[in-house]
Amino acid sequence: MNWTSTRASTPVLAVVLLAVTGCSSLGRTINPAKYDSMSCTELNSALGESAGEISQTAITRGKVANTSVPRWLLGGSRVKTAVANRETARIDRLKQQQDAIAAARARKCRGSAG
Repeated sequence: MNWTSTRASTPVLAVVLLAVTGCSSLGRTINPAKYDSMSCTELNSALGESAGEISQTAITRGKVANTSVPRWLLGGSRVKTAVANRETARIDRLKQQQDAIAAARARKCRGSAG
């Protein structure tokens, strides 16, 4: 019985990961102009939030990449690869956002640029 419950949870995990990561990566664009109107404190906070999101996304990507997909689950490996690739793309977008925030902070907050 334990074997069955473990096997049954794999497809559920794959579907949940697809739903969560698919929704979290939609419609995000980087607008560097919005960072120019932020204060140094807001920029520092945004930089920290961005770093946290990158870390969390990398953890999720690692969990997905290390998930063992049973051979009987047709297309399971493709789903796993697609989710990992989506997370990698999200990390790339977050790094671009972080670079834009850091550039705005360097221009605006001379003392805290580093």
